[in-house]
Amino acid sequence: MTSPQAAVRPIESRSVAEQVTAEIRRSILAGSLAPGQEFSLREMADMLNVSFIPVREALRSLESEGLVVTRPGRSAMVAPLDLDELRGVYRLRRALEPELAQRSCLLISDGELDRLEHEAAEFGAEQRGMSEIYEAHHAFHLALLEPAATTWDIRVLTTLWHAAERYIRIGFGLLDPDPREHWRRERAHEELLTAFRRRDPDTAANAVRAHLVRNEEIALLALGPVSPDGTQEPGTTSPDS
Repeated sequence: MTSPQAAVRPIESRSVAEQVTAEIRRSILAGSLAPGQEFSLREMADMLNVSFIPVREALRSLESEGLVVTRPGRSAMVAPLDLDELRGVYRLRRALEPELAQRSCLLISDGELDRLEHEAAEFGAEQRGMSEIYEAHHAFHLALLEPAATTWDIRVLTTLWHAAERYIRIGFGLLDPDPREHWRRERAHEELLTAFRRRDPDTAANAVRAHLVRNEEIALLALGPVSPDGTQEPGTTSPDS
């Protein structure tokens, strides 16, 4: 009989590069590193109290996520906000997430839906900070779609969610404070669960599409007023300026 010690392997701590990647990503998504902000790799290494090498590795990963732009030499910039980028992110999300929902609603267990219902109720907790809310939000949507998702689906979704998150955070910050926002967030996710419980692919897909429409409307606020033809109205500030 295999001993417990032989059956499992010790958990390895995350590499320095992974920790650096997570911290820079967190700073960008939280807005501490603003869109368009430039910095040298040495400056970032000094702030993080690490060597130059893990910062370089982290920026390569974050560039693949569309969050930073590396420059010739040893400098980088937080990727500017861009209307075409945001439209592209949501175009891909609308192509992928409703289709996964159609299949996942037939595969996900009642027990998992019950667990997610409890998670949705927690979205209404006013004491939750924004970083905690978004971590829980990503976990909720991943669990909802994961039964039908491949490893590549999850990789693509994670990248798209991170790309959209900074726009949504800025958009929410521009909204007038609404004491009902916590309740609305909870209700929006309960509606998704209700649709999945019907075990009807079209109902689940339509619920996910409606959720994405609302998210995109909020994300677009980050770019300022947008005209009906999809361009920024005259007199608004370009994200590249």
